[in-house]
Amino acid sequence: MSFFKKLKSKITGQTDAVTNKFKDGLAKTRESMASRVNNLVKRYRKVDEDFFEELEEILISADVGVNTVLELVEKLKDEARTRNIKETEQLKDVIIEVLSSMLTEEEKDTSIAMQADGLTVILVVGVNGVGKTTTIGKMAYKFKEEGKSVLLAAGDTFRAGAIEQLEVWGQRANVDVIKHHEGSDPAAVVYDAVMAAKSRGVDVLICDTAGRLQNKVNLMKELEKVKRVISREIPEAPHEVLLVLDATTGQNAMNQAKIFGEATDVSGIVLTKLDGTAKGGIVLAIRHELDLPVKFVGLGEGIHDLQPFDSDTFVYGLFSEMFQTEGGQDETKDND
Repeated sequence: MSFFKKLKSKITGQTDAVTNKFKDGLAKTRESMASRVNNLVKRYRKVDEDFFEELEEILISADVGVNTVLELVEKLKDEARTRNIKETEQLKDVIIEVLSSMLTEEEKDTSIAMQADGLTVILVVGVNGVGKTTTIGKMAYKFKEEGKSVLLAAGDTFRAGAIEQLEVWGQRANVDVIKHHEGSDPAAVVYDAVMAAKSRGVDVLICDTAGRLQNKVNLMKELEKVKRVISREIPEAPHEVLLVLDATTGQNAMNQAKIFGEATDVSGIVLTKLDGTAKGGIVLAIRHELDLPVKFVGLGEGIHDLQPFDSDTFVYGLFSEMFQTEGGQDETKDND
């Protein structure tokens, strides 16, 4: 049985809505990456060095990351030699297998570390403009839909309009927002939010934070202070520190991840605007080069469009069209 067919069978338990949301959200990356790989396979026929050089260029242009691409192509060359693959058509399935293995090897837990008893505190960090506040609102809605009680902390007190923006999302998700006036101490806001969450018996507290990267030292000190305030009241908290990155910024998102990783114990990534970019290969770069799990991906602007990340569904959504015949049928259908 081909690897792609095994992959397809693994995700059959999911709803079509989730699978289609990934496929639709990855359309631009699929056109940029998977379609070009497919055309490359058709043009070359035979596996040779020129084929691998062009494959490198395609993957780098999709922001898979130079280091990740070089390692990936070396693995492909090894597999081609080991399996005695001479024709590029036979290599299609191996390309997907190697890409998938790079996402899943020593895979980190992509679920949120919810506390079975008591309050779960999620600290959300990231620079201004990446969709941090929007992500918090969508997360709150998702948790509410799962039957959890949620409270939000408006800890981004320096960006004009940030508090009001979070309040709007709080109304959409039907959750309360703890806030102070603009320019107040973020740690004081978060302290009040922790106290309120504990007194109300809330399940999940999501804390917004400032994101002014132009003053990196002060920003990181603020984040450290907020974390100390939380940990003083709930020793094991925050249970998650989620870094929000904008997929459309490509390698710049990687640089942001490294900066925030130096100041806070980032436990996972939320990758926004994945539907708006042809550079969705950044998922592979983040997973492989930063060794951090992608926990959520933004696949649209609607309140339902923040999806838990699933590597199998991601790979399937990216490459499914490579295994479609011209008539639209799945070419693996009756092939074992």
